Amino acid sequence: MHSAVDVIRAKRDGGELSDAQIDWVVDAFTRGEVADEQMSALAMAIVWRGMTRRETARWTAAMIDSGKRLDFGDLVRPTVDKHSTGGVGDKITLPLSPLVAACGASVPQLSGRGLGHTGGTLDKLEAISGWQADISVDRMREILADPTVGAVVCAAGADLAPADKRLYALRDVTGTVESIPLIASSIMSKKIAEGTGALVLDVKVGRGAFLKQLGQARELATAMVELGTDAGVRTVALLTAMDTPLGLTAGNALEVAESLEVLAGGGPADVVELTLTLAREMLAQAGIDADPAEALADGRAMDHWRAMISAQGGDPDAPLPRARHTEVVTAPSSGTLARLDALDIGIAAWRLGAGRARQGDSVQFGAGIEMHAKPGDTVTAGSPLLTLHTDTPEAFPAALEALRDAFAIGTAPEPAPLILGRITA
Repeated sequence: MHSAVDVIRAKRDGGELSDAQIDWVVDAFTRGEVADEQMSALAMAIVWRGMTRRETARWTAAMIDSGKRLDFGDLVRPTVDKHSTGGVGDKITLPLSPLVAACGASVPQLSGRGLGHTGGTLDKLEAISGWQADISVDRMREILADPTVGAVVCAAGADLAPADKRLYALRDVTGTVESIPLIASSIMSKKIAEGTGALVLDVKVGRGAFLKQLGQARELATAMVELGTDAGVRTVALLTAMDTPLGLTAGNALEVAESLEVLAGGGPADVVELTLTLAREMLAQAGIDADPAEALADGRAMDHWRAMISAQGGDPDAPLPRARHTEVVTAPSSGTLARLDALDIGIAAWRLGAGRARQGDSVQFGAGIEMHAKPGDTVTAGSPLLTLHTDTPEAFPAALEALRDAFAIGTAPEPAPLILGRITA
């Protein structure tokens, strides 16, 4: 017979929880037998004492077992997914999913909404008229099986790892988010439960990322690769830079428009580079020999994008929302843009209405920031540097305050790599 207090004490005192203890406490918490304050105490003990690889794997399995596990093993095409830990201007899922589908894979992408300064994929796609994030598993299967579509980006159902959803809400308000085992199990329980055969992780590191230090990002990436591998999912992780925003936009509809530029064969060089790099990793994990650059160049990726949007009720030809008010930030002097801070840009876009402070808040689809230069570019005094977009002009002062130290003009920076490392099992 187990008790929550015994489990809390065991971890508090530095002990290693048994499989039986982990299975019991996660199940009892899901059923309401373990109180929120008890699970909060256990989460704090885990933050303090950590978890072994075995404990983390068992915790993740218990999270998965708290709900349903999807199975797309009957699909003709191999399944592969991508997960990003989130950043500023990170619209990569939008061009990536249809691109990989155009190369012969099925892409079941369960995504989320943004919170704070990092944007959410579902918020971006919901800027498209009619597009629906919530679809049934049967409809997911139909779309994935259709070779003219092959990709789904949707919200996770309530019955997918429900224990994690409850625990995440507690961690957010009890100061227990910063735990590598709990972060890894939260992400991977949902990704494993979605039934994909292979997974590529994009772990952001830098000023605009959740993890600021390369060592932290490497530790999280390693933990997630181990969890995926232990669960039979072919998993690889890339560590990617997030000191500077990705691309030239931060904000929902603005990022959709930029993604369309990439799908049309253009777009910012960093967005194209990361899209193609992740696509090649996904195709390799799926066992597909194809060049994603060709699928971008010949229009197949755009065809799959249009089919993917239509399959979820969206109108790919509908005009995107535009904010009613804009304000331009100009370069204070001539020279080279030496720095553009991702965190400051993200906070400013959030204050303009592109993000939310709490789960359930609404967002402005047209709000955000256009960047007219990136570090290394030459700028002229008085020329546009940033354009701020919002429906609520009273938000401009707070956004401008966030941008006060967001950029510097001076010596040209050393070229910074976008890909900082690769983690495999």
